[in-house]
Amino acid sequence: MVEKVITLENVSLVDFLGADNQNIRRISAAFPGSKIVSRGNEIKIQGPAEVISRVNDILSSLLEHYHQYGVITDRDVNQYLSATSEEAEGRVLAASPDVILFGAKGGIIKAKTPNQQKLVDTVMKHDLTFTLGPAGTGKTYISVALAVRALKNKEVKKIIISRPVVEAGESLGFLPGDMKEKVDPYLRPIYDALEDMIPAEKLKFYQENKIIEIAPLAYMRGRTLNNAFVLLDEAQNTTPSQIKMFLTRMGPSAKVMVNGDRSQIDLPTRQKSGLMQALDILKDIQGIGYVEMTADDVVRHRLVKDIVLAYDKHDVAEQRREIEYKQRRREGNDRSYDARDRRPSLDTSDTELPVNHEQAL
Repeated sequence: MVEKVITLENVSLVDFLGADNQNIRRISAAFPGSKIVSRGNEIKIQGPAEVISRVNDILSSLLEHYHQYGVITDRDVNQYLSATSEEAEGRVLAASPDVILFGAKGGIIKAKTPNQQKLVDTVMKHDLTFTLGPAGTGKTYISVALAVRALKNKEVKKIIISRPVVEAGESLGFLPGDMKEKVDPYLRPIYDALEDMIPAEKLKFYQENKIIEIAPLAYMRGRTLNNAFVLLDEAQNTTPSQIKMFLTRMGPSAKVMVNGDRSQIDLPTRQKSGLMQALDILKDIQGIGYVEMTADDVVRHRLVKDIVLAYDKHDVAEQRREIEYKQRRREGNDRSYDARDRRPSLDTSDTELPVNHEQAL
């Protein structure tokens, strides 16, 4: 027989143990080969080592659940009792320092890849962080989780999340509804992430009281964003003037994140991405964090990683062909041009043929 004593700290015994210690009695009944006794703020467990380990895991998970929700119900006890050992281990991980947040339903939100963890660490150290990476790498989700954690820890007073509204093949004017109804689909991924992390009623309260703001980038103009965690998502679709406007809104007590994907720029063909320009202009400024995600960080369906890699390979090939084409044209022009008298050379073998008969005339 092995004995273990667990001491409860900062816990309401009635809320955790239940009326007449019913929660502990329920756990004890599930392990007839053991003895579980609650006295004051101590729980004593006696039994075989494997049973002690399992009961300890369940109680640790219940403690994490209590600190998240403030109460333990019969349903909660049954849920943790019926969980497999792997599920219980996953819940105990919530006590580890790499956990970002507990989700709205008690799930654990944490970095799943080394670069996601690098993003978490970088944001902790810097007031401004740029994150680039392909779709599915968790840029938005991890960023929103960090913002919610900062709000819950009272490190900031509000969360402001924005995206540029860019028509990616569709026209806003032809979409049904008022402006909010037209714009909300662009911001839907932000709402989805927040709904995973904050209970619905509390999220509604935060939004109604402007503690959490989700708005198009144009709404940021003229504001000073202070005592806030500010996220600009899909920043590859900003113009140079837009991203400059956004970055210069940063107040002295703000934490700012800028996320983007250089492979999914939806701006008009001749319009330069503000994010790409900002990365070049700001590269020598100290105190700015940079994180680059790769296809290895994709946490969606396994095919997404293969799709990202295939597109990356295609883009590299396209860039190589473009460079080779420009080089051939430059070499052809050099050979067909007489630099001494600025007259065309008689040798026209390398000159570009006219596209049609009108050009020939």
